[in-house]
Amino acid sequence: MNDPFELSDEPEEATPSAPPPTVYLDSLNNDQRQAVEAIEGPVLVLAGAGTGKTRVLTTRLSHILIQGHAYPGEILAVTFTNKAAKEMQERVAQMVDRNVDGWWLGTFHALCVRILRSHGNAIGIDTRFTILDTDDQIRLLKQILRERDIDTKAWPPRALLNIIQRWKDRGLVPDKVVGQDGEDFADGLAIKLYKEYQTRMASQNTLDFGDLILHCLTLFTGHPEILKVYQERFRYILVDEYQDTNVAQYLWLRLLAQKHRNICCVGDDDQSIYSWRGAEVGNILRFEEDFPGATVIRLERNYRSTGHILGAASGLIAHNEGRLGKTLWTKDPGGDKVVVQAAWDGQEEARLVGEEIEVLQTKEYSLGEVAILVRTGFQTREFEERLMTLGVPYRIIGGLRFYERKEIRDAVAYLRVIFQPGDSLAFERIVNLPKRGIGQATMQIIHQFARSADKPLIEAIEVLLETDELKPRAKKPLGALLEDFTRWRAMAEVENHADVLETVLDESGYLEMWRMDRTPEAPGKIENLKELITALTEFDSLEDFLEHVSLVMENERASEGEKVTMMTLHGAKGLEFDVVFLPGWEEKLFPHQLSLDEKGRDGLEEERRLAYVGITRARKKSYILHAANRRVYNEWRSNLPSRFVDELSEEHVLKRNKPGLYGNNQGGGQSASLRETGPSFSYGSYGRKEKTVTVNAEPSFSTSDEKYSAGQRVFHQKFGYGRVLNSDGGKLQIAFEKAGVKKVMENFVEEA
Repeated sequence: MNDPFELSDEPEEATPSAPPPTVYLDSLNNDQRQAVEAIEGPVLVLAGAGTGKTRVLTTRLSHILIQGHAYPGEILAVTFTNKAAKEMQERVAQMVDRNVDGWWLGTFHALCVRILRSHGNAIGIDTRFTILDTDDQIRLLKQILRERDIDTKAWPPRALLNIIQRWKDRGLVPDKVVGQDGEDFADGLAIKLYKEYQTRMASQNTLDFGDLILHCLTLFTGHPEILKVYQERFRYILVDEYQDTNVAQYLWLRLLAQKHRNICCVGDDDQSIYSWRGAEVGNILRFEEDFPGATVIRLERNYRSTGHILGAASGLIAHNEGRLGKTLWTKDPGGDKVVVQAAWDGQEEARLVGEEIEVLQTKEYSLGEVAILVRTGFQTREFEERLMTLGVPYRIIGGLRFYERKEIRDAVAYLRVIFQPGDSLAFERIVNLPKRGIGQATMQIIHQFARSADKPLIEAIEVLLETDELKPRAKKPLGALLEDFTRWRAMAEVENHADVLETVLDESGYLEMWRMDRTPEAPGKIENLKELITALTEFDSLEDFLEHVSLVMENERASEGEKVTMMTLHGAKGLEFDVVFLPGWEEKLFPHQLSLDEKGRDGLEEERRLAYVGITRARKKSYILHAANRRVYNEWRSNLPSRFVDELSEEHVLKRNKPGLYGNNQGGGQSASLRETGPSFSYGSYGRKEKTVTVNAEPSFSTSDEKYSAGQRVFHQKFGYGRVLNSDGGKLQIAFEKAGVKKVMENFVEEA
C-alpha cells in the first residue's frame, strides 16, 4: 500500500484493510463529532462563539487523512490569515503524527497566486508577475490621476483604490461595472480610471491582491479545461470564517466545488461584522440554496463564557432577522450577570471602569485578562486618561494610543507653536499641513538660514520674508501662516483654549482637509479631532494640557509588564478575556449613526452582531456602560441608552443606575454645570505661568562687525555673482549680474 501522505495527482487504489482507530474523536462533543464525520456532500457548520471551531476544522482534516479518504494534494483548506493556516498545519501534523506535505492550505490570496503561477499565461499574465503593496498601488493611481489633471486633494488616490477594491471584491472587471457605487468619483471617471489602472499594471507585469482572485475567476470561466483540472483534484474543500467571504471568493469556491460537492464551510452568521471590507453575510445565509441537500450542523455548546454572559448575548442577537439561528449554552449555567452601568458622562464612565479594574486587581484578576472594547477609536481617550491617573498600564491593540495618532499629533503641533513660537519641530510638522505649496527646497533655505543665524524657524522666516531668498509663491503662504499664528496666539491670551483649537482647525483648513478626504479612515480622524477639543476643556490652561501630553507619552515608554487591553470591537473578534468592559452603548454611537444612515436595517443588524461579538469575548465578567451626556466637539449632548440595552435578556442582566447620576450630587454624580465650569482631571496642580511672548518683532542682529562692505564682489548659490550695494544688520542689498538687485541675508553669500 502506498504511503497515504504521499502527494500524487493520480493515487492508486488503496488495498482494503481495517480502518484506523478513531480515538482522536473521543474528546469531541456530539455536534463536533458530527461535523468531523460528515465528509460526504456539502456541509455548513454554524460554529458559535467559543464552541471549538478550530478543533473541529483540524480534526476534520486529520480524519480525512487518517481514514484514507484523500491524499494531502486532494484537499483544499482555506483560511483568512497566514497565522491561522500555519496553526492548522501544525495541529494536523501533530494529530496525524507526521509532516503533511503537498496539500493546498492557505489564504485565498496565497492559493490563487499558486494557480496563476501555473496557468496565468492562458489569460495573458506572465507567470513571473509581482504583487503590488498598498503604497505602490497609491503611487500608481496618483500618477494616473495627475496625468488626467484630476485634483488629488479633491479626489484622493486612496479613495479611488477603495472603490476599485470594492469592485474587485464583487468579481467585477472594468467592463462589468454597471450601476455600482463609486461611479461619481472624479465626476464619473472612476470606471475609466479603473480600466487605465488595470492596463498600466498589465504593462508592468504586476497584480494587486484584488487581482489574484479576480484573474482566477477569469481563468476558470474562460478556460473550463483548466477549471476541470482543479475540480477533479480537490476531493474535499474546507473553508474557515465563511461569513467573512466576499462575492469574488464565494464565486471561486462555488466553481471549484461543482465536481465532488464535498465542501465544508465553517462560520458564524452572528459574527459577520466586516461588510466594510466587502464581506457578504448572504454567502452563509443562502448556503442551503447554493448547495441543495446540504447538511447544517450547529455548534452551540460554549466552552468560554458563563451562562449569564451567553444568555445576554443570545437574547440580543435573537432580534436579528437575517440569521440562521442557534442558541449557545454551557454546562456552567451560573456566573456573574452582565452588569449594565449608567454613568452621568464620559468621565464618569471612565472613572467607574477604572475603579472596577482596581477592585478586580485585589481579587487577583490579571490585568492582561482585562479588556476595554470600544465602538470607535476616539472613545479610548478618556479611558487612557483615567488609567494613567490610576497608574494602571494599558496597551492599544490594532491602533495607536490617542495622543500618538497622526491627526492628534498634527493638531497638538499647532498648539505647541501657539504656546511656544520657538518650537521649530512642531512648526515644521504642520507648515505644509494642509498643503500650502511649501516644498522641500523652500524649507532647505529656511533651515540653512536658521542654523547659521541660530534662530528658530519662525524667526528665520520673518527675516527671509523681507528678502528675495524665497520665491514669491512660497512667501505668500508663509506670510499668511505667520499672520495666522499671531492672531491665534493673541486669541489664546483671552479665550478658552478649546475654542482656540476649534478655530485653528477651522481657519487652517486642517479639519476641512479630512472632510474632503474620501478614504474610510477620514471620519474616524475627524471624530478624534473632536475628542481632542473635548480633552482641552478638562485643563485649566494650554500649558497644563501640553505638559500632560508630554507626561502621557513618557509614561508609555516607561511602563512594562501586564497591561489592560484597549481596542475596537472590530479588532476583538477571535479574542477572549476574563473581563470585558463595553462602554458607549448609546444611540448614535452604538449602533453608530453612520452605519444606520448608509445601510438601514442591514446596518443595524451588523451593529447588533458587533455587540454580540463584544459580549461573547468575556469568559467571566462582562460590563456594559452608557453615559447620559457626552461632550462632543466642545458641546454637551444628551444621549439615550442604546436600543441594544433593552434587547438584553433581563434575567441575565444586573442594571446599576447609581443614585445621583441623573441630576443630584449624591452617589458621585455631578450636574452638567459643574462639569462645564471646572476641570475634572489633571496630572497635578499646574498654575498657568505668566509668559510674555513678543510676536512679529524685528529680528535682532549685531551690526558692530559687518561681514561685507559696499562694492565687494560676492557669489550667491541661486542668483550668481554680484556686488554689494549696502549692508544693514546682516541684510545685504546686492546688484547681481543676471538676477538684478536683490535683498538677501549675508549667510547665503560668500566672497567671490
